[in-house]
Amino acid sequence: MLDRTYVREHPEEVRTALANKGVDLDLDRLLAVDEEWRELKARGDDLRHDRNQVSQRIGELKRDGKDEEAQDAIERSNELKAELEEVEQRADVLEAELEEGLLRLPQIPADEVPVGADESENVERRREGFDDLRDLPDEITPHYDIGEDLELIDFERGAKVSGGGFQFLRGDGARLEHALIQFFLDVHRENGYVDVLPPIPVNSASMRGTGQFPKFTEDAYRLGADNDEPYDDDDLWLLPTAEVPVTNMHRDEIFVDEDLPLKYAAYSPNFRREAGEHGTETRGYVRVHQFNKVELVNFVRPEESDDRFEGLVAEAEEVLRRLELPYRILEMCTGDLGFTQAKKYDIEVWAPGDDMDDGPAEGGRWLEVSSVSNFEDFQARRAGIQYRPERHESAEYVHTLNGSGVAVPRVMVAIMEYYQNDDGTITVPEALRPYMGGQEVIEGHDSVGESALGESDD
Repeated sequence: MLDRTYVREHPEEVRTALANKGVDLDLDRLLAVDEEWRELKARGDDLRHDRNQVSQRIGELKRDGKDEEAQDAIERSNELKAELEEVEQRADVLEAELEEGLLRLPQIPADEVPVGADESENVERRREGFDDLRDLPDEITPHYDIGEDLELIDFERGAKVSGGGFQFLRGDGARLEHALIQFFLDVHRENGYVDVLPPIPVNSASMRGTGQFPKFTEDAYRLGADNDEPYDDDDLWLLPTAEVPVTNMHRDEIFVDEDLPLKYAAYSPNFRREAGEHGTETRGYVRVHQFNKVELVNFVRPEESDDRFEGLVAEAEEVLRRLELPYRILEMCTGDLGFTQAKKYDIEVWAPGDDMDDGPAEGGRWLEVSSVSNFEDFQARRAGIQYRPERHESAEYVHTLNGSGVAVPRVMVAIMEYYQNDDGTITVPEALRPYMGGQEVIEGHDSVGESALGESDD
């Protein structure tokens, strides 16, 4: 959330941010509400002052036996009370409208963020891992096919049990995913992160605190109620990312200076409807409704957040370096910057399973596995997270940052395609072998059910 004083005093900067982020919001209406609210607050203060003086005068008149004048003063006090109640009721209505409007104002992009309309104007900063690509088969089988061929992923039974967008992992598929999660946590622990295992349901206040609400309710899974119904702080939602519970761990708290910087690494399953993504990535393990992820959440002093952002990028990409997977770093332009973000880099891993006609360096596709974001004080202001530079000083809002470290399914996709062999097996990346009992190759499993019986008859 933006500070209302900043919005009031810098309307053109806010207007520019709205335009650059492509957000349609009536800022003039918001400013008018703020002006009327301030006028009413000032009028209310005047009325309370006048009523206090009249009340004091009533006591003096009664003590002096001036009952008639005292009665006139009482009538005046009642008039002031009635007017004050009317002013306060109107101010409360405007305060609610102002608060709702402020919740819908996006974060202002950092000055260095490139201005652009959409993802086509994002800026590629660098590529890593392409100087020493492993030898790949002439034809790469897409992950969804090799996953079924080797009995690693079962989309059909997942859909039977839970619906489209859900899946079972089986055998070495499940082992590989477990190995990745533990590997990620171990790497981040080396980098000074504290492990957190968060609750899976989160309340509406938490979703508002990190900026998911009120804007993104359509993508969330609500427990025990229809998504279209009004929500309140007692409602529970399945978390879309561990960013929500971990950031809100410290909602309405004040750090002392020595607490910072604070770095948390949290594994969680995550749930998203992907309501705005109909028709995209409907096949395979790239865009699913339940997925595992390790999230990195940082709380820092404001003057440290730019440097911490660069450090967080390095920490998120460390797991890809150790897995020896090719990847790239993209800087998001203003039009592709999220609602809450002042600055964001995406880390995209290269998966060679599609569009290989132009060769491995040009074919395949990029899969986002991490979005590293600096929110500055935007989330902290919404969630009331502060710190005191010195114990005797006023509290200030911290800066929050986060990034996936990283999303597991798309790394699975990249491994299944990039580490594929000519004989249809998959090499286990060397960094993961200790987590899989020393296993070096994934060769698949026997089918289960009538299909398996059919194969044996052949």
